[in-house]
Amino acid sequence: MTGSCSLTDSMTYTPERRNVRRARRRVAALVIEWGHPGAAGDAALIAGELAANALLHGRVAGRMFRVEVFLDAKVLRVAVTDARGERLPEQREAGVEEQCGRGLAIVDALAARWGVEPLVVGKRVWAELDVDAAANDVAVHSAVPAAGEG
Repeated sequence: MTGSCSLTDSMTYTPERRNVRRARRRVAALVIEWGHPGAAGDAALIAGELAANALLHGRVAGRMFRVEVFLDAKVLRVAVTDARGERLPEQREAGVEEQCGRGLAIVDALAARWGVEPLVVGKRVWAELDVDAAANDVAVHSAVPAAGEG
């Protein structure tokens, strides 16, 4: 990527569990296609966690959720919109025996920053990865240690 070039994509999904997987795969493929294969895993994991939260906590009968991806020279943003604007996400510490409740902790660990934007109807939960256009990779927050680390 050079200059002020940016890329965007969005896809709307029905609120079904299988579409969380579809959204995750689509985001990974886009990020690879857009020249940042090192960011694809983190972006896909973020998309999956945000989409799962939209499905579990933001679902309204008859309403879909949308996954948006934006890339410019410095930032890769993954955002998920849902129809439940009154239900804002909260990061919490899940108990050892709990099977749920870790999604936002994962997003927080991977993303350089994340937040929520209220919409006229619903909300947009977003997370950003800092990218290095010259290296075509993630600048920080890699989920896999470099050789010789860890």
